[in-house]
Amino acid sequence: MSTTLITNIGVLVTNDPGVPGCGPGPLAPVPDAAVVIDGDRFVWAGPARDAPAADAVHDAGGRAALPGFVDSHSHLVFAGDRTAEFDARMSGQPYRAGGIRTTVAATRAASDTQLEAGLTRYLAEALRQGTTTVETKSGYGLTVHDEARALEIAARHTDEVTYLGAHIVAPEYADDPAGYVDLVTGPMLDACAPHARWVDVFCERGAFDGDQARAVLTAGMERGLTPRVHANQLGHGPGVRLAVELGAASADHCTHLTDADIDALASGSTVATLLPGAEFSTRAPWPDARRLLDAGVVLALSTDCNPGSSFTSSVPFCIALAVRDMGMTPDEAVWSATAGGAAALRRTDIGRVTPGARADLVLLDAPSTVHLAYRPGVPLVTDVWRGGRKEV
Repeated sequence: MSTTLITNIGVLVTNDPGVPGCGPGPLAPVPDAAVVIDGDRFVWAGPARDAPAADAVHDAGGRAALPGFVDSHSHLVFAGDRTAEFDARMSGQPYRAGGIRTTVAATRAASDTQLEAGLTRYLAEALRQGTTTVETKSGYGLTVHDEARALEIAARHTDEVTYLGAHIVAPEYADDPAGYVDLVTGPMLDACAPHARWVDVFCERGAFDGDQARAVLTAGMERGLTPRVHANQLGHGPGVRLAVELGAASADHCTHLTDADIDALASGSTVATLLPGAEFSTRAPWPDARRLLDAGVVLALSTDCNPGSSFTSSVPFCIALAVRDMGMTPDEAVWSATAGGAAALRRTDIGRVTPGARADLVLLDAPSTVHLAYRPGVPLVTDVWRGGRKEV
């Protein structure tokens, strides 16, 4: 197995204050840095002058480097298009969760080949923009067969797969939501649990209330799945506190929060995952990241890539939105899109550049990561290593 030295890095974001030569702040940056990769792992990081020899050398040309982005919330197994819905929203119509039904119909009608082609397209799109770890969910099938096949397809391409049979009540159960919850917690869970790591629920008006969400999450936990929750996106509700109570890895969206919600997040281990692409695409109020950060809540920043409410695979775009409209500093946003995403997936092997971590590294055509917010919309990513392999 050969080693690779990546040297002449202008500034290296490590997210690890234990790396030699790093400066203060959440990103623990190392100026004039280098890293060494052996197989799929980092084995050394620090000042370039101290770097050990390696079998191969890559000159970073003074570019900034950071860990690969960790997108801990996406919905990539789907078919169809909701351009008309977006157009109507931009013309003044409000966002409602019921639009999901349009994608459900298209996804059910699509073949496995079509669904997998879409998934791989969006994963490749994300990789070109520096994303090296992606969580993705089911939730657009809402039958036993369609939810299970979505997860089987997803599991061929990522280890971070989430069962979201409780996205909305399936159309066939519109008059029997209790019957649908029984399906989601029974036969559908039986078919889906072997293919998933996580269980999720859309705890929101127009979807599932607190009692229904609790039933879904506890059933998943009994089958060995770890909970995460779509919480408090469209209004105040029980989702965030339910997530904290059940020890969920993350409460996602967190747009409408009370002081009690924030206190709960600050006191537990649940990460608050913010998804500014959804607010951008629905013209909804922005989450108050500053309020959460000042309370000591751990934040992740992700795309929520889906065809209805946030059709972007770009973590850099979400970083720019978070800095411009949610009260985050550039460093806080970059940390949340890397180490924060890793925390939301309960991973310690990604989201940082340190010996033993998976060798996921992104080079930018910029002298610092501040440019991710400073130059929004510009394709700054020039090189991407994933698991020690140069992919971009």
